[in-house]
Amino acid sequence: MSFFSRIFRFGRSGLNESSGVQVESPSTSLVEDTPSLSIDAALQISALWRCVELLSSTIATLPLMVYQDMGNGKRNLARESALWSLLHESPNGRMTPCEFWMAIIVNLALRNNGYARIERDQKGEAYAMWPMASDQVVTVVMESGEVVYHYRIGSDLAVLAAENVLHIKGMGNGTVGLSKLDYMKATTNEIKNSQNAANKLFSTSGKPTGVLMVDSILKKEQREAIQRNFAEMATGSTARLYVLEANMKYQQITLSPEDMQLLQSRKFSIEEIGRWFGVPSVLINHSDVTAWGEGIYEIIEGFHKFTIRPALVNIEQAIRKRVFSSAQRVKYTAEFNFDGLLRASLKDRMDIYAKAVQNGLKTRNECRQLENDEPIAGGDELTAQTNLVPINMLGKIQNGGGNVPQDPILQ
Repeated sequence: MSFFSRIFRFGRSGLNESSGVQVESPSTSLVEDTPSLSIDAALQISALWRCVELLSSTIATLPLMVYQDMGNGKRNLARESALWSLLHESPNGRMTPCEFWMAIIVNLALRNNGYARIERDQKGEAYAMWPMASDQVVTVVMESGEVVYHYRIGSDLAVLAAENVLHIKGMGNGTVGLSKLDYMKATTNEIKNSQNAANKLFSTSGKPTGVLMVDSILKKEQREAIQRNFAEMATGSTARLYVLEANMKYQQITLSPEDMQLLQSRKFSIEEIGRWFGVPSVLINHSDVTAWGEGIYEIIEGFHKFTIRPALVNIEQAIRKRVFSSAQRVKYTAEFNFDGLLRASLKDRMDIYAKAVQNGLKTRNECRQLENDEPIAGGDELTAQTNLVPINMLGKIQNGGGNVPQDPILQ
């Protein structure tokens, strides 16, 4: 058992907190003698791989924007700030933002803990972040209540102060997240056992595909010759034509009810994996789900609302608390641009823009910017439904002379 395996398992519940090493794994097993799969082994389960890949790629490809508070409820993109460079452009000298966040989210999805080492300048402001594998990090609460992180690389151990670590925690006790991969070990081991059984069932050394029957007793040499001649029937191309001798009959062996149940349990396991990660079966290519088309938008919207959005809020709050300096928290905020995931059809977007412009909620240029169109002259004025006149001109425009007639309701 590895160093981290020993210190993570000494009988305390993951929801309890006390001084010392914080426990991420369950103290008891739902199924006795069920070992936890390593990350390398778990990622060989196709449904699990797809869930982790979907979560990490979806979140990592969202732009992380930094805004500066300008007062009076206004804010601007802080393109010239060091935080913009760190969070939006380049988290470190080797990785793009997408690469960095994929590494963080993979660990967060599997272990419910994502870690990054923070490098700060003399003013205490972060200028670089480096992801740390969750299996190499241990969270320790000192007797004083202070939290430190033990980061092991090979035989080297670094002790990092809490202010130098971005720790994104999933469901847990608030100090450390509960390792999802350890808590779902009954499911992953069931899939592992089903995979082993399926490999034996469908391998060439498993159950025979058919029986060749003859109505006479054969000598050993005759049986061996027939077996050689018909070996390709089980392993060769199914497009070939086989000619049987007189008094020979071939009967194919079909799957037994037990074998069919094995295949059915493997399909159920795909749904079970999706439940653990909050991913609908249709998004991990479950063959029994044919929801593409009608209803798929509602499924995707639910995935974004109940899985992706809570994860984004968790990350945003962790960045503000653990990456920003005290001075930066007063001036800046960091938010993922979630609009791309919620993008409606062209027709629906045009209807929304029309209502927003007609009711003075957005300018025409703001709507054009959302569609990556160039601004137009006079498009920065808020307009109202009274023939789209500027709001500050309502009630001032008189009848005649080509001016817009005044709405009697506004008089």
